[in-house]
Amino acid sequence: MRRRVVALAMAALAAGGCTAHHAASPLEPLVLPDAFHEAAPPGRGEVGPWWHAFGDPDLDRLVEAALAHNQEIAAATANLEAAEAAAVVAGATLRPTLSGNGQVSRVSRPGFFGTDTGTSYNLSLAAGYEIDLWHRLRSTREAAREAVEVSRDDLATLRITTAAQVADLYLLAVEARAQLALLDRTIASFAESEHTVEARYRSGIAAALDLYQARQALAAARARRPAVARALAQATHGLAVLVGETPEVGVAGGRATLPEPPPTSPAGLPADLLTHRPDLAAALARVRVADARVAAAVAARLPSLRLTADLGRSSTAFSSGAIVGRFWDIAAGLTAPLIDGGRLRAEAHQRKAEREAAAATFRATLLRALQEVEDALTANATGEQAVARTKEGVAATAATLRAAEEGYRQGVSDYLPILTAEQAHLTTESDLLAARRRLLADRITLARVLGGVWAPPAREIETTTAPTGRGKVEVVR
Repeated sequence: MRRRVVALAMAALAAGGCTAHHAASPLEPLVLPDAFHEAAPPGRGEVGPWWHAFGDPDLDRLVEAALAHNQEIAAATANLEAAEAAAVVAGATLRPTLSGNGQVSRVSRPGFFGTDTGTSYNLSLAAGYEIDLWHRLRSTREAAREAVEVSRDDLATLRITTAAQVADLYLLAVEARAQLALLDRTIASFAESEHTVEARYRSGIAAALDLYQARQALAAARARRPAVARALAQATHGLAVLVGETPEVGVAGGRATLPEPPPTSPAGLPADLLTHRPDLAAALARVRVADARVAAAVAARLPSLRLTADLGRSSTAFSSGAIVGRFWDIAAGLTAPLIDGGRLRAEAHQRKAEREAAAATFRATLLRALQEVEDALTANATGEQAVARTKEGVAATAATLRAAEEGYRQGVSDYLPILTAEQAHLTTESDLLAARRRLLADRITLARVLGGVWAPPAREIETTTAPTGRGKVEVVR
């Protein structure tokens, strides 16, 4: 069996010039399989927004509303805009600066012949430029640019997670309505049975115990309803918050029938599909941010050279005469840290440790992503088995209930077998609803851990067998 070795490749800080720090991979090789161990459920896979596969307009509306109005997404969008602005600020340090200065002053000075009063005018342009000898400024700009990609990938991850949360809560609300409908039917059936048993008791056909058992079953069914109603209310409240509304606003629709599980991706999913996950792209970008900051911290310990120039015109008029003319100056300033108590060295060490932490976080994120996909594939496979087995249980308890009712009507048994069969049938029908909803949740989880088929592919982690550059993962067979 072929094996792949995935190693993180760090970015070159800049092309040409002197560089104080050369990026290097801080990760040990990570061995990955060619495909996931667990096979995916059969299906053709869906193209486009995965939630469309449920065929529910209410769900589509809620997901779209959440993506447009969710407040956490709004905050992440604002963070992205802030990161973009910060990148512009960092890039501006590589360009020359030019500022205009103007000054007007009125001066009165004592002199040998009395007070000398005059007016002074000064107008000038001042230019400055730091020569980036060791790529400190370029590294700072690179860190800011990678921070933009981190924010963009964090936003994409949040959109995927929010869509999955909306779908989960929506289907939880649908299941709760279905459970309430089941309980209401059961309560009505138990009430009818209680009425029948009471009539038989008054006629002297049934024992008092039968009547008490019928009332017990009815009371137990009614007692289950508040918990289900609470689950429905909580799911509705959660949906309202996700779409940016207050919890008391009803947004969940009124569907009470769970949809069929949608098809999934083909079996034998390759591990490369993990490269579509924006959280992995964000983790890799964080490593590049940390490495660029290492380069900037190392360069900060070396001398810096700054050029300045001033050009202007001044006029000073006193009672004794006027001085008018142009002035200019050009200067070059070299600054080198000599004694700083070890601050710059400690900062460089701190940045290197942060890079190691970011690299370890990337590795942990990759391993966790593999686990999540394997777990999701397992959950989908076992979930389908659970639904199938629970359907068999529903059929068996239904047959048992029919046999118990027939025996009671014929007088060959008491009411206890009916009570036991009714309770068992209610439990298995409720279990089937829960199992079907869990399978739908497993489908949602699988779409989420694979990065969401709707997510734009612009920020994929690239795979290549060639020498790697910025933002790529090397695949060695």
